[in-house]
Amino acid sequence: MPETTRTPQPTETGPARRSLGTGPGRLLVALYGIFTVAAASRSLYQLIAQFDRAPLAYGLSAGSALVYGFITFSLVRGGEGARRAAFACCALELLGVLGIGTWTLLDPAAFPDATVWSDYGMGYLFIPIFLPVTGLLWLRRSRTERTAA
Repeated sequence: MPETTRTPQPTETGPARRSLGTGPGRLLVALYGIFTVAAASRSLYQLIAQFDRAPLAYGLSAGSALVYGFITFSLVRGGEGARRAAFACCALELLGVLGIGTWTLLDPAAFPDATVWSDYGMGYLFIPIFLPVTGLLWLRRSRTERTAA
């Protein structure tokens, strides 16, 4: 008997949960996953080995790792609640990149070492500035697709 893929069905408790990490969302999941590992490992090392050198920068990098991790989890989990949480975190991430990016340009002395979001993510090929914008667009699109279905 041929195997068929089963589509999620609505339940008595609510609509079917659709993974936000399907289709183009897979690339977002992969990028957020990579950035979670990169930011977490970098900041963990820096907080342990070099904390006195730039505690603000390393703490902000650890914070960005938490945001990336939560977005990754939400994209994989799927569902409307996870979509809303991921949307809020992507907006927070964008504000963080813009705020910290501007702060690092206006007051470079406050950041003796770079964060993930320094100079709008220049050390990471500016991916940190494009990632939340792409995430917000994808999450908005996935909402309109769901409401149209």
